[in-house]
Amino acid sequence: MPFPCSRQVPMAAGDTEAAQQQIDEIEALSSIYGEDWCVVDEDEKIYCIKINDCLDQPKWTLCLQVILPPGYPTAEPPIYQLNAPWLRGQDYTELANSLEEIYIQNLGESILYLWVEKIREVLIEKAQSSDPEPDIKKTSEEVDEDGGDDFDLDCQPIHEDPIKMLNYITSESQEVDEELPPIHHGNPITDRRSTFQAHLAPVVTPRQVKRVLEKLYENKKISSATHNIHAYRIYCEDKQTFLQDCEDDGETAAGGRLLHLMQTNR
Repeated sequence: MPFPCSRQVPMAAGDTEAAQQQIDEIEALSSIYGEDWCVVDEDEKIYCIKINDCLDQPKWTLCLQVILPPGYPTAEPPIYQLNAPWLRGQDYTELANSLEEIYIQNLGESILYLWVEKIREVLIEKAQSSDPEPDIKKTSEEVDEDGGDDFDLDCQPIHEDPIKMLNYITSESQEVDEELPPIHHGNPITDRRSTFQAHLAPVVTPRQVKRVLEKLYENKKISSATHNIHAYRIYCEDKQTFLQDCEDDGETAAGGRLLHLMQTNR
């Protein structure tokens, strides 16, 4: 369902300039990319664009999701995620470095168009190379079998960690105080001197995710655990897309695997 929001934040002169630049950039991107451009949440400045290799029957596709903070583009970079199950290892690193380089070379300027076309350039190069067409099912099976540390999924954060992104989305400036959903606690399981316990809550907004985490961390046993991983998926019915993220908390790929499990059982 769509996210309810009634957010009113006083703007300084710099923020006003940035806001106008954002408006101009979004209008241009919407005009250029048409149906491939998706507004996930206008109030929270969350957008998504589907990018492919420009073939009649695209082989390589990727979804770029961005959140525009108040200071973008004059003082802050966009917060972004790349959604592509095949994006792993060296491909992931090289693309991330390319986007970071574009940002650094264009400080203070609007860069989303440059990012989109850079990603498209990479996809076209893969389509024209000898790289085999991505087999999403095979990729998932191989990861499950080898337990590799470079596990990647269709919601891998690159520029910002999930907690920072969640804190921005659920800024204290929001006036609507979301109701804390019910939290269900699983039975603890001990395996090889490690104890695991699952917690589940139905959430429909990012703020509810934050409230659930805050409530759980009130428990000293939970807050002092070695690793607290989590994942969430929120379906935006009007946009027919998911807002999703995960946190490993130092346990390599654990949050990603949890999110992958949620994706395969939707």
